[in-house]
Amino acid sequence: MSTALDQQQLLPEVTEFLAGGPLKARIGGKEVASSGGATFETYDPGSGKKLADICDLQAEEVDRAVEAGAQAFRETNWAKMPANERSALLHRFAEEIQNRIEIFAQIESLDAGKIYGQAVGDVQNLIDTLRYFADLAQNVQYRTTLAVQGHEAWQVRHPWGVCGFIFPWNFPLLLIGWGISPALAAGNTVVIKPAEDTTLSALYLAKVAKEAGIPDGVINVVTGVGPTAGAALANNPQLQRMSFTGSPEVGRLVAESCARNLVPVKLELGGKGAAVVCDDVNIAETAEKLVGAITFNAGQVCCDATRWIVHSKIYDQFVDECVARMKNVVVGYQLSGQAQMGPVVSEKQRLRILDYLKRGQAEGAELVLEGGLAEVAGREGHYLKPALLAGSLYNVAAREEIFGPVAYLSTFDNDDQAIQMANNTDYGLANSVWSTDLDRASRVAEVLCAGNAWINAHNVFPHGVPYGGVHKSGMGGGVLSADTLRDYWRTMSVVRPL
Repeated sequence: MSTALDQQQLLPEVTEFLAGGPLKARIGGKEVASSGGATFETYDPGSGKKLADICDLQAEEVDRAVEAGAQAFRETNWAKMPANERSALLHRFAEEIQNRIEIFAQIESLDAGKIYGQAVGDVQNLIDTLRYFADLAQNVQYRTTLAVQGHEAWQVRHPWGVCGFIFPWNFPLLLIGWGISPALAAGNTVVIKPAEDTTLSALYLAKVAKEAGIPDGVINVVTGVGPTAGAALANNPQLQRMSFTGSPEVGRLVAESCARNLVPVKLELGGKGAAVVCDDVNIAETAEKLVGAITFNAGQVCCDATRWIVHSKIYDQFVDECVARMKNVVVGYQLSGQAQMGPVVSEKQRLRILDYLKRGQAEGAELVLEGGLAEVAGREGHYLKPALLAGSLYNVAAREEIFGPVAYLSTFDNDDQAIQMANNTDYGLANSVWSTDLDRASRVAEVLCAGNAWINAHNVFPHGVPYGGVHKSGMGGGVLSADTLRDYWRTMSVVRPL
């Protein structure tokens, strides 16, 4: 499979898909435009060129999508069919995506600014997630006997109904897979609201779902902007469950909307992860991995290690190693085949990152590696160089989520101090501990206050390991495990006195 693609080498299927505009939402198996004819534009972050016009749905169309999902839940056989038959359909869906993996990857790379090879990995993750939950759902006991004296009692599991999902722009397809796969495997129907910056792959996914034989109305995609289409979905009282992935600020609004309707909500929010680097590490190897983490997807990763808490004994050597590596990161167009880091998703995001660099320095942070604007020959995209700041962890750049290729350095002298520094944050998503002493690493990792901790690695997501956040990083359960599948069933107890 080629990973060196240029914009002029787009697959015919991708060109045809983009030329079919304005691209319409998918509701009840049909393409649906906005009733007022409104559209918005989506652009290639790497070139600044327009990719397509997309229909800008209003509240009434979003409500129609929820009704279509509810109707499919009631009237199709999706919720009632045996688990093995539903799983077979999901495997067929995964196979159809696998057959089109290069098409999906090109669409995702163009729309989100992702390095093409990384986009391929995201599509494969979606495929693997569908298959994981399809298989898991076949091995669940749907009726469980309860040992209760004097009674015959048992519990049964049922799908909830239509579930709403609002996804962000940093990992469009991968996060769709994490969200809807357990819901579908459990027998629910879904309404997907992708981010307006990265809508294309969700629409293509809905097209392939229909071709794979997923019943109409089981997967619906509504297109539009957050304050209109997203708000309408979160406010819909017909939803049985809601899931939002994005910023804590918008997450609060979604939670408030769901609370008014008493709809259970799952929030997967931001992070300000720490990497605790002990004095016994292989400095070159650790620097390589952490630089790779902060530049992956241009640093637009909620669970990234953005605070590097480094033992004072190795600090200078570690910083020198990181600076040398970050200076050598090749910033370029995402389909060029040469770039190691592509653009950020939009000019708005680029300006946000630059503002944090400015504010951090204004509050006293040392500028270890300048970063700033990057120029890519022949491309008018949203490019940045990776940057390093250092100083007090009370600095705004160390406390707030920047969502870009920026790491913040600080030092510690003993493990207790490192733990205190890592835990001194409003967030609680993911941290990592780096040490050749695995007992030491485990002791530190286990007392970090977050939903996840990794040892000598960062951003590791095996299927079967629960992943989620605490505090400002999320609520309502995590993803990627059997616990997630159980979230999408309601249980009912049946009791007969003896």
